[in-house]
Amino acid sequence: MTESRLHHVHALSPSGLHRVAYREWGDAGNPRVLVCVHGLTRQGRDFEPLALRLRSHYRVVAPDIVGRGDSDWLPDPAGYALPQYVADMVVLLARLNVPEVDWVGTSMGGLIGLALASLPHSPVRRLVLNDVGPSLEWAALSRLGSQVGQAMHFADEAQAARALREVSMGFGDFTDAEWLAFNRPMLRPAEGGGVRLHHDPAIAHNLQALTPAIAAAGEVQLWDAYDRLRRPTLLLRGANSDLITAETAQAMAARGPKARVVTLPGVGHASMLDREAQWTPLEGFLFAP
Repeated sequence: MTESRLHHVHALSPSGLHRVAYREWGDAGNPRVLVCVHGLTRQGRDFEPLALRLRSHYRVVAPDIVGRGDSDWLPDPAGYALPQYVADMVVLLARLNVPEVDWVGTSMGGLIGLALASLPHSPVRRLVLNDVGPSLEWAALSRLGSQVGQAMHFADEAQAARALREVSMGFGDFTDAEWLAFNRPMLRPAEGGGVRLHHDPAIAHNLQALTPAIAAAGEVQLWDAYDRLRRPTLLLRGANSDLITAETAQAMAARGPKARVVTLPGVGHASMLDREAQWTPLEGFLFAP
């Protein structure tokens, strides 16, 4: 769609070093930085439409979380978890060398931002949670666990795009051509021909091991982090979301940072932040005095 600059930074896990890829748009010297972090199985180029929209205001940075996109895969799949992701983003923020950033996180990317923004001396100035919060519906988590890591190889791009559409109905309306173009960065050439999805199938490891009890314990920790937030927070909730309920959204508006809640019509989990109706509330929040 346009030129983005691809960079890598080294981060540390118990298994050793791994590279985290990130792309940026806009003036590399702009001290105003917007970090955009994708969902569980996606990658940073999902934010290209938003980056093109905002690159005159921000240096827009979109990482590929480890195990996805152009980032390395971890030797130990147990590492595909929030503590590692947050640690990697701390390394990225150090590389960016700015005192503060604004954060837009879709689903998993929002949880990473929530955890980071809740820490003392956090550099996160404003936090946007795109269809995610401390309470996540068990049925939706089970659905994601059954999908991730499956059907990784396809005969061609068209077959892959059809398969991705089947598990991504909540993303909104796209023509076939728009959907294929949007998802082409999700694909890599496969050995023996055809294409494969970009991510490590092992990112499903911890999700597939999740139980209702483990999920409930994690929810307690997330609410504790949310209640510690002292940053302006915006929740963009898909009107048809199966991951975050209207009741959870109301609770987020009433406690912690008292998030501003905007319900986006025509999408579920999660909006791709690629059109005017989704940009308007986002820009109103980011550019507020």
